[in-house]
Amino acid sequence: MLVAERYELIVQVVNERGSIRVSELSELCGVTEETIRRDLDRLESAGRLRRSHGGAVSVKETQAETPYFEREIIHADEKRRIAQEAIKWIQPHDRVLLDASTTAWYMASYLPDIPLTVLTNSVKVASELSGKEKIEVISTGGRLAKRSLSFVGPLAERSMDAYHVDKLFLSCKGVHLERGISESNEQQALVKQKMIGIAEQVILLADASKFGVRAFTHVAELGVADAIITDRGVSEETVAELEERGIRVSIV
Repeated sequence: MLVAERYELIVQVVNERGSIRVSELSELCGVTEETIRRDLDRLESAGRLRRSHGGAVSVKETQAETPYFEREIIHADEKRRIAQEAIKWIQPHDRVLLDASTTAWYMASYLPDIPLTVLTNSVKVASELSGKEKIEVISTGGRLAKRSLSFVGPLAERSMDAYHVDKLFLSCKGVHLERGISESNEQQALVKQKMIGIAEQVILLADASKFGVRAFTHVAELGVADAIITDRGVSEETVAELEERGIRVSIV
């Protein structure tokens, strides 16, 4: 294998997996770990990956969050259908947690004005619900992530220690049968881990484009989800595998 071919293979594998260790690359490429470390140094200098302790991570997966105005139009029809189905799972007097996803915002817009308590880290969700008199809205507070219009950071995480909710409606960057639920960055992942920890029931909202994706930061195993609401683009094999694991799948 030529050096240039080895470089391309390393970048390809790192992008596919999100991260990989030096020892794995050494075995895969059939060269010493010292050679791999030199390769990674050169590839990092070229901006094609980022070195980590003991390996490398993909710069493809560490890019900044997609701005909210862009997420509003990506797979919008599917997200609206998922949101319309999700609100059917909400009963009067439920304590509900909505994340800062576009789908959660659609849910907020479709929610009828019934007695509910809604906890959220989303500026858009809180604003959407502000005109519904019977819905009590609680914001986590925290540091404002401007691209996603969400509150993140230690304050947002600590504020959730005071609450317990009946239902969490959670979206994510990736849903993978082996890797589980993943996010584009660590701050979003930490907030969502905290959300999962205070919820009686976790309903994952994921359009078909999210399946098979291994985003940069692991959030949780798929088993934390009691149910998944998705669209018709998900394969029958994937649905069957999820149901075998005891996860209810609702397709809209």
